[in-house]
Amino acid sequence: MEIVMKEVGAVVVLHLKGRLDLASGAGLKDEIKALLEKEKNLLHLNLAEVDFINSSGLGVLVSVMKDARLHKGRLTVSNLAAYVQEIFEITQLSHIFEIFATEAEALDSYQSVNAD
Repeated sequence: MEIVMKEVGAVVVLHLKGRLDLASGAGLKDEIKALLEKEKNLLHLNLAEVDFINSSGLGVLVSVMKDARLHKGRLTVSNLAAYVQEIFEITQLSHIFEIFATEAEALDSYQSVNAD
């Protein structure tokens, strides 16, 4: 899996490309752990180019969301392909994750939270 990272204000955006499974998930967990250790706890995952996800990949996403919350942070996701969206709905994870149609909508939501 390829991970491209950029910062938009206080939010770290990670664009994921490829398969999200047990093997690639370890790299994602390491990247996010490193960010959280640097007190970068506002995270957004753009999944537009994730073409495969399995239960191990979902487990990684749940784990990194939990880690973000333990660091008093927030994790959002966006741009889910229909296949990935369906898996989130079947597993009921769509009720747990903050899912946005676009990255821009997700980033706007961080502004709303900070304005309150």
